[in-house]
Amino acid sequence: MEFKDYNPLEGKMYQVMDESGKVKNKKDLPNLKDDELIYLYKTMLYTRVIDEKAVSYQRQGRMLTYAPNTGQEATQVASAYAMEEKDFLVPAFRELGAWLVKGVPLKSIYLYWYGNEWGSHFPEDINMLPISIPIASQYSHAAGIGMASQIKGEDDVAVAYVGDGGTSHGDFHEGLNFAGAFNAPVVFIIQNNQYAISIPRKKQTASETLAQKAIAYGIEGIQVDGNDIFAMYNATKKAIDKARDGGGPTLIEAYTYRLGAHTTSDDPTKYREDSEVEPWLKKDPLIRFEKYLKEKKLLDDKWLEETRKELEDDVTKVFETMEKEQEYKVEDIFKYHYETMPPQLEEQMNDYLEFLEGGKK
Repeated sequence: MEFKDYNPLEGKMYQVMDESGKVKNKKDLPNLKDDELIYLYKTMLYTRVIDEKAVSYQRQGRMLTYAPNTGQEATQVASAYAMEEKDFLVPAFRELGAWLVKGVPLKSIYLYWYGNEWGSHFPEDINMLPISIPIASQYSHAAGIGMASQIKGEDDVAVAYVGDGGTSHGDFHEGLNFAGAFNAPVVFIIQNNQYAISIPRKKQTASETLAQKAIAYGIEGIQVDGNDIFAMYNATKKAIDKARDGGGPTLIEAYTYRLGAHTTSDDPTKYREDSEVEPWLKKDPLIRFEKYLKEKKLLDDKWLEETRKELEDDVTKVFETMEKEQEYKVEDIFKYHYETMPPQLEEQMNDYLEFLEGGKK
């Protein structure tokens, strides 16, 4: 696969597997061992189970607002698996599968959505920035990380994510422009799930594709079937290898769909019809990969049932342990903004602590 063969201006989308799990061209199959394929599927399934449980916990009032990932597992898991351990993952807030591949503990993820600042504290050996809620800000961060890698003579690559709505923000364009101008080793991934909260992709931009936005910044862009784990792995791996070899940044549009709500505070029935969602249910990345693996005799219904039960039990145990153990300290809201807390922030913290204790006496 060559990027030049998938010119986004020509409406070409890169795909390895069709919606039924059939491989279109065997030469495009990545060189992955059977145990790697099982790992990828199991991680996608784990992402789905975590998602389902998280939505349930939020509905029970046991967790704060949560951003579901259902339908986007292949985009996340495949792209992160293409990274090397030294590469930097620069996320937005809907990359659960990528976080798991990178090694972020589930307890940390649940702590974050529980409202505990310690959820953004990762093990020291994980090269990943904290979740970034300000839309598209992470693209500028990734460009900076890539430029720093160049200056230091290192060969790590930054992989950054944004949603389709993020392409309408200034940071998106600034990040691409800096990375292109300085030939920085960055891979930019757009999770085009067709909606920015309630605004459909077609109202975000007049561009036919989001991948073609790369052309204005002098970098390569490609639209990929985001529900095809092999296509996403191949495209990201090629983009990372190119960046590491000095070939500069790449913009990947992962064409996928958000099967659930934008967050648990959102009601998608207010702005889209079930008839629109139905065709995408048949394109579910988990089902597609499952069909492929069954055809290869790598899993069966019994394995699926036992594995799902195992994962559900694990998620329940992690959440309930976190729920019992976690202690939220007010100081945590203030203490992680700077290495040493500046006087004005310390003053704010002390004022707030006094307020919680009933005010100054």
